[in-house]
Amino acid sequence: MFSLQDLHYQPLPLPDRISMPDADMVKAANLYYQTMRCRHTVRDYCDRPVPKEVIETCIKTAGSAPSGANHQPWHFVAIENPQLKRQIREAAEEEEQRFYAGGGGDEWIKALEPIGTNADKPHLEIAPWLIVIFAQRYGELASGERYKNYYVPDSVGIATGFLISALHHAGLVSLTHTPNPMRFLNALLERPKSEKPVMILTVGHPHKDATVPSVAKLKKPIDEILTWA
Repeated sequence: MFSLQDLHYQPLPLPDRISMPDADMVKAANLYYQTMRCRHTVRDYCDRPVPKEVIETCIKTAGSAPSGANHQPWHFVAIENPQLKRQIREAAEEEEQRFYAGGGGDEWIKALEPIGTNADKPHLEIAPWLIVIFAQRYGELASGERYKNYYVPDSVGIATGFLISALHHAGLVSLTHTPNPMRFLNALLERPKSEKPVMILTVGHPHKDATVPSVAKLKKPIDEILTWA
């Protein structure tokens, strides 16, 4: 937690820089692309344990993301406890059953058909880790004084991207899950009202018979996602 005396402008020489020739930049960019194009959202997990240190380091990576005014408006709860995972599964499935029973609307439910999802979420219990991501509407200084956070959804979204990339780089698979509403997570995980749960990230190793929907391999070509100006 920061104190007021920490918060003043002091320019520092750029402390870290990876500098490389153009040819090496092209190679590095292509290598990272090849790594990330092998990432898949996975719903079938085995119970193989994942060391706590791996999860901690990946969350450190997420915590290095840029944020509005450097307020870092995020909090991550890493859950290994089987009983707590069961409680989260039960509460999430209750919300999902309402969604698939019509609460999500015909258009949304129709859009999910090619993905093959339903209200059953066994992965929330089988996977060794769940990471619940919270967005902080405001923060507190060491004195207890509140301060407003800025660009919260943008900042948390960037940090989540960092986290998913780090987990993949560490040889793990993950699944983004957003039951709606998610306020039950505040009570279960004893998080304050100032924090809004935005995602449950299921993390672990894929089951030997894991599958992905074929439509997941359909990616827009570069000319549809890039315009040169």
